[in-house]
Amino acid sequence: MRFSLPRRLGAVVALASVALLAGVSSAGAAQAPSVNITAIEAKNGNLVGLISASGGADIDPALTVTVAGKDHPVDAITSGQGSPVTRTAVIVVDTSGSMGEPGMATVRTAVAAFLKSVPDDVRVGVVSFSGKAVTDLAPTADHGKVQSAVNALKSNGETALYDGVQLAVRTLGSKGERSILLLSDGGDTASKSTQAAATAALKSGGVRAEAVSFKSNEGNVAVLKGFASAGGGSVVSAANAGAVASAFTSAAQTLASQLTFSMPLPPGVTAVQNIKVSGKASGAKFATTALVDFGDGVPVSTPTSTAVSKVPITGPTEDVVKASGSGSKVLGLSPVVLLAVGAVFLALLIFGLALSSSSFKSGRQTRVENIDRYVAANAAPTKGKNRQRAVSENLVFFGDKVMEGRESTGKTMALIERADLPLRPGEWWVLRIVAVVVGVAVSMTLIRGGVVMTLVALLLGVVLGLIAPAFALRFLAKRRAKKFDHQLPDVLTLVASSLSTGFSLPQALDAVAKDAADPSAKEFSRALAETRIGADIADALERMADRMDSGNMRWTAMAIRIQREVGGNLAETMRTTAKTLREREELGRHVRALSAEGRLSAYILIGLPIGIFFYTMQTNRAYVELLWTRPLGLIMMAGGLVSLGIGVFWMRKVVDVKV
Repeated sequence: MRFSLPRRLGAVVALASVALLAGVSSAGAAQAPSVNITAIEAKNGNLVGLISASGGADIDPALTVTVAGKDHPVDAITSGQGSPVTRTAVIVVDTSGSMGEPGMATVRTAVAAFLKSVPDDVRVGVVSFSGKAVTDLAPTADHGKVQSAVNALKSNGETALYDGVQLAVRTLGSKGERSILLLSDGGDTASKSTQAAATAALKSGGVRAEAVSFKSNEGNVAVLKGFASAGGGSVVSAANAGAVASAFTSAAQTLASQLTFSMPLPPGVTAVQNIKVSGKASGAKFATTALVDFGDGVPVSTPTSTAVSKVPITGPTEDVVKASGSGSKVLGLSPVVLLAVGAVFLALLIFGLALSSSSFKSGRQTRVENIDRYVAANAAPTKGKNRQRAVSENLVFFGDKVMEGRESTGKTMALIERADLPLRPGEWWVLRIVAVVVGVAVSMTLIRGGVVMTLVALLLGVVLGLIAPAFALRFLAKRRAKKFDHQLPDVLTLVASSLSTGFSLPQALDAVAKDAADPSAKEFSRALAETRIGADIADALERMADRMDSGNMRWTAMAIRIQREVGGNLAETMRTTAKTLREREELGRHVRALSAEGRLSAYILIGLPIGIFFYTMQTNRAYVELLWTRPLGLIMMAGGLVSLGIGVFWMRKVVDVKV
């Protein structure tokens, strides 16, 4: 059957067109890269992901992320100079006897090319397998150590390929973008596991596998292709050292060409969602998916509306207060304002009581004050000073009335005398009131928050205001008493010297009052003044011992009383007493030095939790607030305070050594 020339030309053109279209289609299919999401997670309020294309293909940064059926345009950035997603790669090297020394030299050259091109933030590890799989180097950012580990590999023994792949998956961990670069001939002769187990490890771990088939036949390549397919990677056949180095460099470029995208978490999306990322790679469209656990997600913000304008303004009714959106306020005022108003009212009340306190004076006190003003009336002060003096005197008098008749007043005045502070009971009361006001002001400045925190700050300020003056008074009294005891041996030596030269005891005490340092000079001067108005000298010294709470002075007064009753050499008695006191003080200092480490440990252990609490209050307040916003936190705080109190008592007893 013959065809005409036009028909023949038409058939040729048709066949050529079909062949051209088929070639273009096949070429396009060959050039379309495989794009995968290699890491994605929801953290810190953002959805962060990492995508990569096989062969290091270029990915268009303009991506579309589909979450819960809604598209979100995202501009990705290259990860070549670092990525917020942790990236880890493990080089898996076949070191069986079939590799030989030439094969190991090829591995060293290929790894050097890989490390030269891989981004600096990628942590690289080394796993080798021959008769068994071994982790030669855990993943590290020090790429020099990686090259050294590979250079130390030797070729020997059987091949445990499947065990090597599984060990590499375990070495990679479970976070971030993970990949293995496998160099093998594809054979396995010594693995305890199977090819299916190794493939399943790659799939379940989400590990990308890039394989380089070296000195392999067709059957071996099929095994490596199975690994690459399970890990979303590719297989490159390399028959010589140059091809292997090129394959390793291509794997490094795949890491360098990865893109990182980040977007805020969509509100209302929770639990596990299937996320789709679509875009273009090397001009071809792609779409890849991955599962992401959003947890509780970001709550959907709902605008609040008020109905204040709809309520008729007939007065400050409860409806108006509720409509204004201030349910936590009382009468439209915040708790802080109410506390401030209460503090002002309290201050005015105290001030009014102070001004009217003169009406509480008895007739006797009024007559005595009138006589004092008549006798001591010299130059009349100014009117303003009179008013200021009247206010302060009335306030102090009110404090005297408050302190009068209390059991603690006697102990407080004894401490004030021991500390040598010129304070009356009323003045001490006023000082404590001022301390409470200052404590409340400081605590409310440092501790800020809602109603609960304001009440806590108020309570803490009151406690500090009440405790701090008492603590300071005891500290000052104890310090002055210790100084008196420290001076007493020298004072007794001075008394003994004066008695040896022929002075009487009162004259010797007068020498102490004139020549000794404070507080000894002041206390002995007071005792001497008591003897001049008729008191017994031994009784005056015993009162001084009680006033200074000094056991050493009590022994001294007892020695003087006994010597006066039975007779003897008082100067020698004073010298013996002084020597005994010096030896006792020396022993006490020695014991204090030996217990210094224990006391320092006690101070640190007591102050450390308190200091950390206040520091964390300023740096991470939300973390500390769990202690009083949760029932378990309240229980823990109560238990901690009780344990701290027991520890303070216990350590104080341990380090307190009596001499």
